[in-house]
Amino acid sequence: MTPKQQIPAQIIENMVVIWNPEEGSRLYAKGFFGKPLGIRKPKTTEFDRPSQLSFFEALYLFNKGLLRVYLKDLSESLTKKELVEIAESHHVNFSQKYQVYEDLRNRGFIVRPGLKFGADFAVYKQGPGIDHSLFIIQVVANSDEISAIEVVRAGRLATSVRKRFVLATPRKGKTQYFVFSWMKP
Repeated sequence: MTPKQQIPAQIIENMVVIWNPEEGSRLYAKGFFGKPLGIRKPKTTEFDRPSQLSFFEALYLFNKGLLRVYLKDLSESLTKKELVEIAESHHVNFSQKYQVYEDLRNRGFIVRPGLKFGADFAVYKQGPGIDHSLFIIQVVANSDEISAIEVVRAGRLATSVRKRFVLATPRKGKTQYFVFSWMKP
């Protein structure tokens, strides 16, 4: 897309807002990017209000050439480096989490925030409202330690909401996934 065709978005505190409802609706319909402000569980893909994107979604769409991002002053758009710096100020380990987000999106999954499951991401095959998320993803650096009790806690939560618990470890150019299965003795 040319810069004139890219959708403009503005950073407002800890979110990225698409003010034009038609453009936000189009992105939502294209891959469940963002969500309309004030609607918790959208029932349709067309909205009459602005849409809110996460920084992960904004960077992904920016990298695909679909989005231009601005600060308060709408006269000059941000560079990728500036967008990443702002995102890193709002998210611990943003770059590692973004690598996992991008990998999952490129594999065709719909990736949404996983906060309500105590994880980084919830992953859908078709999308929220169409199917239930299959996985909850926790991003862990290769050098990080995770205790057995943390794995059990996350696994029990995932099992109680009928999801698979996955640890994702981003490495240079590749992400490893460790899927946990729980069995009753």
